[in-house]
Amino acid sequence: MIKNKFLKRLLAKEDPTVYQLKDASLEPSLTTLDLIGLGTGMVVGTAIFTLPGIVAAEHTGPAVPLAFIVAAIGAGLSALAYAETASVLPFAGSAFSWMNVLFGEFFGWIAGWALLAEYFISVAFVASGWSAYMQGFLGSFGVKLPVALVALTGGFNPAKGSYVDILAAIAILIVGCLIARGIHQVSRVENTIVAVKLIVIIMFVVIGATAIHPQNYVPFIPAHRPGTTFGGWQGILAGSSQIFIAYVGFDAIAANTAETKDPQHTMPKGLIGTLLLGTGFFIAVSLVLVGMFKYSRYANNAEPAAWALRHSGHYLTANLLSVVALIGIFSALIAILLASSRLIYAFGRDGLLPSRLGHIDDKHVPDHALWLITVLAMILGSVFPFTFLATLVSAGTLIAFIFVSLGIYALRKREGVDLPEAKFKMPGYPVLPAISVVYSIVIFAGLNIDAKLLMIGWFVIGLIIYFAYGIKHSNLNQQLKKVVK
Repeated sequence: MIKNKFLKRLLAKEDPTVYQLKDASLEPSLTTLDLIGLGTGMVVGTAIFTLPGIVAAEHTGPAVPLAFIVAAIGAGLSALAYAETASVLPFAGSAFSWMNVLFGEFFGWIAGWALLAEYFISVAFVASGWSAYMQGFLGSFGVKLPVALVALTGGFNPAKGSYVDILAAIAILIVGCLIARGIHQVSRVENTIVAVKLIVIIMFVVIGATAIHPQNYVPFIPAHRPGTTFGGWQGILAGSSQIFIAYVGFDAIAANTAETKDPQHTMPKGLIGTLLLGTGFFIAVSLVLVGMFKYSRYANNAEPAAWALRHSGHYLTANLLSVVALIGIFSALIAILLASSRLIYAFGRDGLLPSRLGHIDDKHVPDHALWLITVLAMILGSVFPFTFLATLVSAGTLIAFIFVSLGIYALRKREGVDLPEAKFKMPGYPVLPAISVVYSIVIFAGLNIDAKLLMIGWFVIGLIIYFAYGIKHSNLNQQLKKVVK
């Protein structure tokens, strides 16, 4: 009896009207263009400036665009599931809130905790990457900061004389202050940054195309080297697993659903538009890169586009691209910190974390949630190394993708019953959601063992917090107690 009661408590579902009322204080001001700006700021952020050359040299050869396409298919399947769910359940917190409604509070917590690994750690990860890039940029002018305050390896490492990455902390603080001014101001800044970034990327494609040597494309798919992950379709699949991190974070725009105008129409366009635009730019940049120089020359090159331009004699454009890369990574930081604060707000809104985190100020900003995540990310990004942070990002994302794709089955049963009918529906139901789940599981299985072990540790911490605090203090628990009385 007790066991059955406990199970019912874990599976208790949130009433969606509760979320509608609570999120009413958030200002719906984001348009389709704003969402695409935020999404593109994240997707066309770090990866496009770093990954194409490395993946070409290590796995695919000239066929690196095919690896981007394979990765895009996986992300695209999840995007379709996100689009339908967000249009029916336009609440802050995305997968966390959705799973609360569809599967119950416990599964909502698990999905939300996985998302937190993606969003929260991504803030620190992107800031740490921005710091490393900025150090390299300043170093090209002979400017070197004290080793104790910065380190290319990131953060706390007494053996190398480094204790904190001050640049990462400063970057996060600046973005936190910007977001505190209100989401409308943020979207204007983000749209401007993204526009500049895309213009410069187009310049690279146009100028780089004049330096293409067709022989560099032959053979387009090199023969597989036995015992390695280079060449053939084995290389393309290996490359797509590495490239998948480029699409990590597109889902972050779904966390802003409650602040979106007409989310039934706007959110699907924003999600799918982001994926299509990002993939188009990835393919164009990678095609030009491998055409300019033999793919093997990009080995261990973290700035392939700027390097290719410099070695083709286009020094001005190369320097401009380096500056824009810094701006581009900064725009990704804006998008992901915005999503992180909305997720923490959703935890506080539901009472699963202290209710003060659900507070919204007169600028329609969840200020307590924003400053908590800002301070914690500053500590995480300035202390832990870049490589450590990278391991948890993809794992959290893929778990969230699995939950949302599975959620389509529960959603369809309730559309037109106790939930609105979706204006956008994931095509190929019931087959495509299942393919999406399997795709994400396969990619998750391909992650390194460190990522999997760290994710287990992350969930152990999450379960402790939930059973020690969340399940007792949640608003849903209080409602259930009233019903019993």
